[in-house]
Amino acid sequence: MPRTPLPDGLRFAFGTLTVLPVGVTRWDRDAARAGMLCAPVAGLVVGLLAAATGLLLLVLGAGPLLAAAATAAVPAVLTRGLHLDGLADTADGLGSGRPAEEALAVMKRSDIGPFGVVTLLFVLLAQVAALAEAYGASWTRGALAAVVSATAARLALTLAARTGVPPARPEGLGAAVAGTVPVRAALLTAAAVTGAAAAAGTLLGTYGPLSAALAVLAACGAAHLLLAHCLRRLGGVTGDVFGALAETAATAALVVLVLG
Repeated sequence: MPRTPLPDGLRFAFGTLTVLPVGVTRWDRDAARAGMLCAPVAGLVVGLLAAATGLLLLVLGAGPLLAAAATAAVPAVLTRGLHLDGLADTADGLGSGRPAEEALAVMKRSDIGPFGVVTLLFVLLAQVAALAEAYGASWTRGALAAVVSATAARLALTLAARTGVPPARPEGLGAAVAGTVPVRAALLTAAAVTGAAAAAGTLLGTYGPLSAALAVLAACGAAHLLLAHCLRRLGGVTGDVFGALAETAATAALVVLVLG
């Protein structure tokens, strides 16, 4: 099996998952495999930028709520809102109750229906509320929540791109990355991200490592449940489904970190 140099994987990850100026030099299955394995690295950078924005506002005298809103806005800006758009489209498709082909057609429409609007509203509300509570507890907890949730969100994409998960359509980003990541590599990446989160959790005290690790596991679990439902209803994954998985995972991670 040909191997893709790591820079190509990083270019693919940042070029497809962020708006950062990194040109994608290869668009083939090998590059997609490396890119999806590097997805948590892109999430780490997004999370660090989000945390830095929130901390800057706190230093300037803003309260936890404003810092939380800004922190939640940064990932949306850095992805051109594509993950949120995917969440809304997936909610509309699944909520339509129609057969797979018709549900996929609903998801391709440019407008957002009532299911999408309501889902966006409550997901963003949950994210901002959780971040505000985290910042209110301590600046460190808030910053760590931003970093862990963004990284876990992209880890969910790595796991969703594993072999055995088919695309729902023959074209698009979903088809480009679906089934590219070997299961063993996906699990090893998940273990590495969980371990790194636990190590960072030491900043929160005695139970910090456990809280951070559980946040990553909860993110993966929530994304897996949504993925399983999408596979049953749609027959596979699409770019919209990947966006929905990322936002679901991020929200689950934030909630667990706050409860922890």
